Amino acid sequence: MTPPPHPSPGSLPLPRFPADFLWGVSTSAQQIEGAVAEDGRGRSVWDAFTAVPGRVKDGSDSAVATGHYHRYREDVALLAELGADAYRFSVSWPRVLPGGTGPVNAAGLDFYDRLVDELLAAGVQPLPTLYHWDTPLPLEEAGGWLSRDTAHAFAAYADTVAARLGDRVPRWITLNEPAEVTLLGYGLGVHAPGKKLLFDALPAAHHQLLGHGLALQALRARGAREIGIANSHGPTWPASEDGADRGAADLYDLLLNRLFADPLLLGRYPDEELAALLPGPVAEDLKVISQPLDRYGVNYYQPTKVGAPDPAAPAADLGGIALPPELPFAPREIADRPRTAFGWPVVPEALTELLTGFRDRYGAALPPVVITENGCSYDGVEDPERIAFLDAHLRALHEAMTAGVDVRGYFVWSLLDNFEWAEGYAQRFGLVHVDYATLTRTPKASFHWLRDALRAQR
Repeated sequence: MTPPPHPSPGSLPLPRFPADFLWGVSTSAQQIEGAVAEDGRGRSVWDAFTAVPGRVKDGSDSAVATGHYHRYREDVALLAELGADAYRFSVSWPRVLPGGTGPVNAAGLDFYDRLVDELLAAGVQPLPTLYHWDTPLPLEEAGGWLSRDTAHAFAAYADTVAARLGDRVPRWITLNEPAEVTLLGYGLGVHAPGKKLLFDALPAAHHQLLGHGLALQALRARGAREIGIANSHGPTWPASEDGADRGAADLYDLLLNRLFADPLLLGRYPDEELAALLPGPVAEDLKVISQPLDRYGVNYYQPTKVGAPDPAAPAADLGGIALPPELPFAPREIADRPRTAFGWPVVPEALTELLTGFRDRYGAALPPVVITENGCSYDGVEDPERIAFLDAHLRALHEAMTAGVDVRGYFVWSLLDNFEWAEGYAQRFGLVHVDYATLTRTPKASFHWLRDALRAQR
């Protein structure tokens, strides 16, 4: 007898998630809105970065992006068709405050008023992120996140946005991925603002965390009921059991994971020598940084294998980024795994490992978790690889929940194909295909799969 065929990925029903589990998708302003020269919006650090030849692989910029600024009603209709409970979008700081501080651009705030009202009318909960990398250029020219003043400017901006939207928006996220801003933008220079400071970039980490704490205070004062942050995390695997490799992996893990989680959740930095490199009254700042969170957002894409620098070892990059040889750690290839179009390894079980590891490390200090980003880049409207990716990661997430991790929601990155930072428009993360010549939206097979999966959960 011929055995029945093995079910294809995504063909079986997902395990049941709690009835109040929050299902959503994420985007960011710089990547989708466009309209960078309209309505009084100021220039962002990414507008300046993309204007320099060679910094974006395809030479593009986000002046038009997906045209969401003018097509937001169409995009909200897509969210409703998908059956999303919530939409995590970001507010453009330079659209609201063109100078970063000073006069408010009322037309910019009006756009987010319209977006929030459209979402609520469609039955979709708005979840704004206040900072997704688009620092107003005047602030960057005054020091950016290397300056303590930027943390205070961010808190004032948070208050401005909450004063307008807070009557309809109870849930907020302060920062998105301060690790990437610090490491890629200030440390390696491959993202805006393009500085190559290596370990001298660490003040940017501290000031972003301080800005988070000050913004949290401003949001609380405006009546916000649920506040979180979206940190990027992933397991770090040593290349071998050799002491040098384990030490290199531990340092990398500290910089990506513990440097940003420990201050928030434990009220301290993970290393005293590192804390001594940070500016300002660090002990007092940590009291602000570690105010209780209602949700802890995790952006997960992949684990990282790391070893000590070794010229004889096979060369590998870090998610498409070549690291300088003078760093005390080096990435190693994770072999025998399928790869996304970005070249990232697909390792869903590492999400379970990450979440159970956080539970073990932080215990009762860990608030309920929300997966604020998880997704993959693949080409084509027919995208079975994305369906398999989402299916496997949702099963891995459910396994972590079964093991006792309190997870309250999951957001796919992303609703739309978009401007993927230094990659330009080459990488497509969307559930909806965007024709960049016409801005026509076409839901992909993964969109329809997720829509059906969400209907089955209800």
